[in-house]
This record gives sequence, structure tokens and C-alpha cells, in this order.
Amino acid sequence: MDPYCCGYITLPKQTLPSLAIVIPVFNEEKYLPHALKEIQRLELETTDELVFIDGGSNDNTKQLIQDAGFHCLISKAGRAKQMNMGAQNTVSDIILFLHIDTSLSSSNISSIKKTYNQGLLSGRFNIRLSNNRLSYRIISFFINIRSCLTKVSTGDQGMFVTRDSFMAVGGFPEVALMEDIALSKKLRALGRVVCLQDELTTSSRRWEHYGIIKTVLLMWKLRLLYWLGVNPEKLAKMYRRTR
Repeated sequence: MDPYCCGYITLPKQTLPSLAIVIPVFNEEKYLPHALKEIQRLELETTDELVFIDGGSNDNTKQLIQDAGFHCLISKAGRAKQMNMGAQNTVSDIILFLHIDTSLSSSNISSIKKTYNQGLLSGRFNIRLSNNRLSYRIISFFINIRSCLTKVSTGDQGMFVTRDSFMAVGGFPEVALMEDIALSKKLRALGRVVCLQDELTTSSRRWEHYGIIKTVLLMWKLRLLYWLGVNPEKLAKMYRRTR
């Protein structure tokens, strides 16, 4: 049939970009069995990539990942170093940095790929803490509002970025803590950041273990000190003391 015979033009179908999912891990033996089952359910295209980067675990983290059939690189310890290595060992159009205790769905992947054809450079998702109590719903709400207003996100929100943009800003600054916030600010300067309304469920284990008030106060304190210019290495030591 002549595509012009009825007064319309047949447009070429847009091809979806490829996606690399980069997952840093360190001593996650306890949480991995559940996380790996969820990851195995993802509907990935043949052009998509998924890579784990282990920061030198001394438990069975690497073995569990390999037994599940996934590729696991070994890096020096440090989330920023691990994620940069993961990005360097992939070739996809978009890179998604995912925490092991944050759940990703196939529909989330579709949402990311759609942003690429819209010309968006980077983005993140809304999060939902895994605990269903009202207090955790309120925390999730304010995290999402703050992130969308400031265009600054944290790693548990599923940060994603086009490869060209990631390389343009030099990847994650290899600091001991706050690497996600530092990268967010660099990407914000490039423009075209999207706050996807899809939800990712992330574990509330830290909040449950240390208590809501204590955890909120710690996060505020770390952010304030970071804003005041305190060395991220000192902040990391404060953070590790509560783990």
C-alpha cells in the first residue's frame, strides 16, 4: 500500500537504546539470594548488559553472583571506584547504577529507555521504602519531593545517565562518600534531568536497625557537613561507625 494514499506518512519506528545495569556489591551474601532472583526475572534485550562489581568481599558474594550466571568484576573497595569500573566495562547507550537492595522491574527499564529518545540526559526514580508502616511512607514522600526539587538524587533512587553525559562529567568523583550527590550536581549542570514517577522499592533495613530518628539526623548531619566542605573521607568514617 502506498503510505501516502490515505493522507498519512509512515514514520520509521524508533529503536530503543541499549541499557547497562551496573551493580556495586560488598559483603552482600545475606541479601543476594533474594536480589538475584528478582534480577533474573528482568526482561532484558540481547543488547542490554548487566554487570556486578565486587569491592573485595570476604564472604561468598562473588561466588553467589557467578553461580547465578552473572558476570562479576573485582575492583578496589569504594562504591565510586566500583561503579566507574562497571561503566568502563560496558558499551550501552545508557548506564543505570543500581544498589543491590533496590528492586528494579522490567517496566522501570522501559521508562528509562523512553527518556533517551526524548533527549533527556539523566534521571532517577521515586523510591518506596520496603517497610509498609506510615512513617516509612512519609520518609519516602519527602525524599522524592526533595530530590525532584533539587535535581539531586542518591544511589538508592536508581540513578541513570547517558554514556556520553557520564563521560562528559568524568564519571563518579572517587570520593569515600557522597559520590552520588557529587555526580548529581555535575549532571544537573548539563540540564535535562528527569524525575521519573515510577517507583523503585528499596530496603528499609538501615532505618529499621538504627531507628528512624537516628538515621534521619545522621543523613542531615552528613549532608550539612558535606555542604560545609568537610572531607568525604571523614564523613565516610562517621557513616561506617553506624553500620
